[in-house]
Amino acid sequence: MIESLNHLDTQLFLILNGLHTPFWDGVMEFASGKLTWFPLYIVLLLLLWRKCGRQVIWWLLAVAVVVLLVDQISSSLIKPTVERLRPTHNPEIAHLVHIVNGYRGGLYGFVSSHAGNTFGVAVLLALVLGNRWGWIGLMQWAALVSYSRIYLGVHYPGDVLCGALLGVAVAVSVYQIARRFIFRYQYKF
Repeated sequence: MIESLNHLDTQLFLILNGLHTPFWDGVMEFASGKLTWFPLYIVLLLLLWRKCGRQVIWWLLAVAVVVLLVDQISSSLIKPTVERLRPTHNPEIAHLVHIVNGYRGGLYGFVSSHAGNTFGVAVLLALVLGNRWGWIGLMQWAALVSYSRIYLGVHYPGDVLCGALLGVAVAVSVYQIARRFIFRYQYKF
């Protein structure tokens, strides 16, 4: 069963990674950048401030907790335990992987921290903001960043999917805890 899933994941990866052009190389490298989305973060901060007022600080703390938890669970627990090589480091397919500007990522890729963090932040903020169009936009942003990791050759689709699920689970959990905390103590600060 695991071998079949691995084979399917590898075949899907090779198809998605193989859909490359010089134009999309630049777009996906840009989409995967950590500082690329700084203007979006400013807009989200302003929307959060508008919706939550002084409580914005608690929601920003919740965002930081989501990112910290996803990073620690992914990088310190899952990746060293599972030890699934990234496509760029897998000797069976490395010669088939389209790599952009020599970037190969670290040795292990399961689960994708990029996917976990973007989906975690997107889901948490979508829950707080409660706007249907916000949900759609945030999910599209998370999906683009996550897909860029496959395009760049550093993650299998399964790495991205499981990273996204991790991010969603952490975000929903943190949201539930933070909401109770903020509601309980909102008039005491």
